[in-house]
Amino acid sequence: MTDHELYEQLSQFVSPNKRELFDRFSALRTRHVTVVLEDIYQSQNASAVVRTSDLVGIQDVHVIENRNAYQLNPDVTLGSSKWVDIHRYRTHADNAMACVEQLKKKGYRIIATSPRSEHITPESIDLEQPMAFCFGTELTGLSDQLLSAADEHLRIPMHGFTESYNISASAAIVLYTVMHRLRNSSIPWQLDEATLVTLKLAWARKMVHSAAHLEERFRRDAEGRSPIN
Repeated sequence: MTDHELYEQLSQFVSPNKRELFDRFSALRTRHVTVVLEDIYQSQNASAVVRTSDLVGIQDVHVIENRNAYQLNPDVTLGSSKWVDIHRYRTHADNAMACVEQLKKKGYRIIATSPRSEHITPESIDLEQPMAFCFGTELTGLSDQLLSAADEHLRIPMHGFTESYNISASAAIVLYTVMHRLRNSSIPWQLDEATLVTLKLAWARKMVHSAAHLEERFRRDAEGRSPIN
């Protein structure tokens, strides 16, 4: 069975209101922008970034776990982690470079958030090519290795005495600004039709009790209806 056929069957067990939300929000999702978190050790910050990603329509968050295990705080995520795809890098000899290499293979520019940038800001960064925005630890920021591997460095303008925004504020500023610009551009940032169906199927699987058993039954029924050669 195709994802479309499976979704048509499985979505019968999802409420009409939730199906309407699936249709509405999947059309606003993007993979033109993605997020990379490197060694975040405070669960409230990691959770806040996931929540922000969901709210601005970013589907994927990539998590590098070299020194700190990634943890979510349900009081902060408020269920947002159910709707965002979290990709974890924790089994490689070099998790940061494994993440970078994977994203570059998919055509992403690696954007390091760093005070090193003199000119590029969320308001000025070029939007044409897919972007992976990288955010580092609360105390020291991104590792030297990831900073060196980045294609571009981006800074958030600051006008006060404090040296930096915290990571959840940084992510919110960058992601909201970039997504607002993207939605008002002519760049094709939305998911294609096949990916939309696959995404809605993944969401439905998270909502329906015993989804795997139901899908097995749908497949058996479909095979039983197939003509015999």
